[in-house]
Amino acid sequence: MTERFGPPPEPGRRYTLRAGAYAILERGGDLLLTHQEEPWPEFQLPGGGIDPGESPLAALHREVLEETGWRIATPRRLGAFRRFTYMPEYALWAEKLCIVYAARPVLQLGPPSEAGHSAVWMAPELAARQLGNGGDRAFVARHAPGA
Repeated sequence: MTERFGPPPEPGRRYTLRAGAYAILERGGDLLLTHQEEPWPEFQLPGGGIDPGESPLAALHREVLEETGWRIATPRRLGAFRRFTYMPEYALWAEKLCIVYAARPVLQLGPPSEAGHSAVWMAPELAARQLGNGGDRAFVARHAPGA
């Protein structure tokens, strides 16, 4: 059974399943996160939605590069969680299935290419408190060295 974080689904509301791949990226004792400005400012694990026909690992590599400017290596699946939320950028009520990996950031190619995102290095214990959703915080607390 996959853990659920955040409020439960609202009775009678229709949710669209949206699977995504996200990464805990540790290097030199810090974690590489993304800060997203819209629809509200928050720190997040880098990652995002899996496009139709795309594998979770391909999505992970693409999303991390878009949101941080970094290439990653040696991804290892840690688990998954669900959360029910409104996604204003898509005008969509979503059941997000968040697949979380640990990986190593190995090469910075440049700044993030996704608008409104910035790459941020943060101590794991701080990230476990600052990340914008409970699932991200729980996975960092369980799996990041020093959290």
